[in-house]
Amino acid sequence: MKRNRLLSLLLALGMTAGLTACSGGQEQPQPTPTASQTTEVDKVGVFYYSFSDAYLSIVREALDADLSAAGVSFTNYDGKNDQSVQQKDIDAALEEGCNVLVVNLVHAGSAEDARAILDKAAAKGAKVIFFNRPVEEENVQKTLLGEDSYQDMTAYVGTDSPQAGHLQGEMIANYVLEHYDEVDLNGDGTISYAMFMGDEAHADAIYRTRYSVEDADAMLTQAGKPPLRYFDEANSDGYQADENGTWSAEAANRAMAENLTQYNDENGNMIELVICNNDEMARGAIEALQAVGYNTGNIGAKTIPVFGVDATDTAQQLIAQGMMTGTIKQDAEGMANAICQLTQAATQDVALSMAVSSLVAGDPTYSLAEGTDNKVYVAYATFTVR
Repeated sequence: MKRNRLLSLLLALGMTAGLTACSGGQEQPQPTPTASQTTEVDKVGVFYYSFSDAYLSIVREALDADLSAAGVSFTNYDGKNDQSVQQKDIDAALEEGCNVLVVNLVHAGSAEDARAILDKAAAKGAKVIFFNRPVEEENVQKTLLGEDSYQDMTAYVGTDSPQAGHLQGEMIANYVLEHYDEVDLNGDGTISYAMFMGDEAHADAIYRTRYSVEDADAMLTQAGKPPLRYFDEANSDGYQADENGTWSAEAANRAMAENLTQYNDENGNMIELVICNNDEMARGAIEALQAVGYNTGNIGAKTIPVFGVDATDTAQQLIAQGMMTGTIKQDAEGMANAICQLTQAATQDVALSMAVSSLVAGDPTYSLAEGTDNKVYVAYATFTVR
């Protein structure tokens, strides 16, 4: 794991770890204090918007392992996709003495909710590490985190939202250009697509929706092909969202199954390509396609190209089985490692802007968001299509 720089920083400051867990939530195994640990109590709470999120389940597993290996005791909390539940858990944790909050905000992009957490933490002398879900609307991503009063007590670990869309658009265009006649089922010279967005308020969803299509269209037109065409001309948005904001397989499955009642082989207007903003929605869309005989993975079977984001274990298996075409890897282990390093620094009362600087120095996995001192981006990567 990539902890050398931050460990050197902590050692240079003459700090050692002494951590115990917050009570409540799901209890984690408590490491036995060693002779090198101090007797000072530091408490860490990790707050997820929902334990049911497939990608965050991978982050949680990796972060649990990283924190335990680092000797950090902690407690996980399930927000159950309800901001009021998460706020109550945070309030209780602060009252119990938690002084490091690691928060996956329920309401993505809500500066109001993020500020409420920061102010409560500041009143208790606690530090806050937000991750994965943005704490501001997509057009003001640096305002709250950049305020002087919060600079040293907070940090954010996430991704450069447009990057996944750009990578996905390139992957889609390369596949379509290589298999154009195969993808163009009705032979009309244009590829029709469905788009499953996820959470309409989430910056990742906004940019993935935009750039996956824009970049694919640019590459297609440069190659002399027409741009992609959204399958439903009556839908001016050009996407279908999960109304619950959970990026779920169930929502995509319902929508895709409904689509296929009108857009199918018999009507000569079959949806020819599916773009999903995460792998769970891709799984749901594939299950709907399988229900009508597509994407079974059998040799010679009819297959609609389906693209996702996250590179979950399930998606990798679907790709290996020939049921899914490709995905963009969102590095869950890299995100967990960054959170772990910043958590260690926070428990040692290191200014988080200083810890972020140490984290990103010389490591291509991480970068600093332009114009910020405390916002870390974890790089995306293409997961090879079959």
